[in-house]
Formats: sequence, C-alpha cells, structure tokens
Amino acid sequence: MNRIVLGGLCGIALGTSDVLIAVYGNHPEHTAGMLLQAFSSRFAIGLLATTVSLPMPQVASGAVVGLLISLPDAFALNAYAGILGTGLLFGALAGWAAKRWAT
Repeated sequence: MNRIVLGGLCGIALGTSDVLIAVYGNHPEHTAGMLLQAFSSRFAIGLLATTVSLPMPQVASGAVVGLLISLPDAFALNAYAGILGTGLLFGALAGWAAKRWAT
C-alpha cells in the first residue's frame, strides 16, 4: 500500500481513537476546539510516522515522531504522561503498520 494512503488511514484511526479517549475519559472539558486539537495532533502522527524515514527501525522512527508531535500539547496542557504515552504508542503503531504494509 502507498505510504501516504496508509498514513491517512492510520491518521484517521488514531485521531478518532484519541477523540474517543478524550470524550469517554476523565477530561473536564469537551469543547469542539479541544476535540479538533486531539484529532489533528494524532492525525499528524499517523501520517508522518508512516512516511518519515529516519536511520533507525520504522517502529522506533514512528515512536520518535509521536513523541515530537505530542510535546507541544503536553507542555500546553501540563498533562505529560497521558499525552506523551499515547503519542509514543500511536507513533510506534503507525511505524509498525508502515513496516508491515507500506511499499
């Protein structure tokens, strides 16, 4: 599968997952802006983790991308463990998907 198409699919899946985590989690506010921010951040992780080529295994590359994209959100919200943890996990999953299915 094309890396960009796979990245778009991963981005939609990861973005939707993070919005569901925000809605059904214990976050005090569910504004449209907060949900859009959660979706767009995780969409970027899915898209970039599948298309970026760093000199390391693809899963590690995806985890690095996930961490770097999640840092500004973690600093802004002062919620480091949850945001950075899901960023690393989602990035690694997208990197694994790229290793497995991308051409």
